[in-house]
Amino acid sequence: MSITCAVPPRIEAGSRELRRLNLAMLAAGLSAFALLYATQALLPEIGVEFGVGATTASLTVSVTTGVLALTVLPMSAMAERLGRTRVMTAGLAVAAVSVVAGAAAPGFGSFLALRALDGLALAAVVAVAVGHIGDEVETGASGAAIGVYVSGTTVGGLLGRLVPAGVSEVASYRWSMAALGLVGAVGAAVFTLLAAPARHRPSPDGGRAAIGRQLADPGIRRLCGAAVLLMGGFVGTYNFLTFRLGRAPFDWSPAVVGLVFLAYLAGTVTSTVAARRAARHGPRAVVLAGAVLATAGLALTVPDTPLTVLPGLVVFTAGFFAAHSVASGWAATRAVDHRSQAAALYLMAYYVGSCVGGTALGLAWSAGGWPATVLVVGCCYLAAAVLVTDVPGGRRDQRV
Repeated sequence: MSITCAVPPRIEAGSRELRRLNLAMLAAGLSAFALLYATQALLPEIGVEFGVGATTASLTVSVTTGVLALTVLPMSAMAERLGRTRVMTAGLAVAAVSVVAGAAAPGFGSFLALRALDGLALAAVVAVAVGHIGDEVETGASGAAIGVYVSGTTVGGLLGRLVPAGVSEVASYRWSMAALGLVGAVGAAVFTLLAAPARHRPSPDGGRAAIGRQLADPGIRRLCGAAVLLMGGFVGTYNFLTFRLGRAPFDWSPAVVGLVFLAYLAGTVTSTVAARRAARHGPRAVVLAGAVLATAGLALTVPDTPLTVLPGLVVFTAGFFAAHSVASGWAATRAVDHRSQAAALYLMAYYVGSCVGGTALGLAWSAGGWPATVLVVGCCYLAAAVLVTDVPGGRRDQRV
């Protein structure tokens, strides 16, 4: 007589378990992305404090995302062995501590080291979150659940800019970092209280073999390439926009510059709406529409007037998050199994883009100012659209 173990059902749409999971992942996304981009609104002040230029100051963002990119796959594998919610909880706690510790860093080198630790810790969250939702939630509801998580990341990204920028008006960047670390700790506590252990575990033949299977899919490879281009352009745009708005003819204060990150609220809306549109029209159409929308918004930021810069930034941000939220879910759902590792591959590419683009666009900024920066980012988004157009079709692609 053989004994079989029943496989727990996936979480259903409209259930109490799904609402609890959505709240937990919303808190995780908010906390992680607030901590990840803690320095972006403070780049000019950090440059002055440590006596470094714009491109060097941007390393405080790029080092964090670069370490995250390098550790996404190992963290994904570790989470499958030790438990996804346990690893995410530990990562959020360490990240909050590292940001608070950064407030006391005596020099630029030690500050960068703590930013690297932040990236390592947050890899435990971003490498796992989307795949965790894909594994736990039934297919018909997973796209919307991923959209909720991405909405949390946009709110977190917004807080990660507004809180430091606001505090910097009355205190140094060190107090700004400490305040943001506390915000991240609150989000980590909410996640810890709400997150339940994973119901589903992948088959034991994971690791390199599973990653190899994902990379054998040309669609996943192309989506990863698009992630590099989309995220590189997005982070670079915001990095160097802070320098542009702090100079003539704008001459805005740090707190006012921080308010431009309210454009992230557009991404909070479009990431959820885009997931629903992808369920109806398919992911390819929505990702392409997002890339086109972002490029159009970027073009509006070229004139030196807030009347076009601010609306253009809103449109750019809305288009980016629409494309990203659907592309990340698309990469995960293309995988037959080990969806966490498929999602981790996408995210590794995404943060490689953040690391490289976030600093490399400084070359365009230094050489040709904002018009050159916009031109390079626009070319990146055009190339991303071409890659997405060439993602092979098939049953798994048609709905997220």
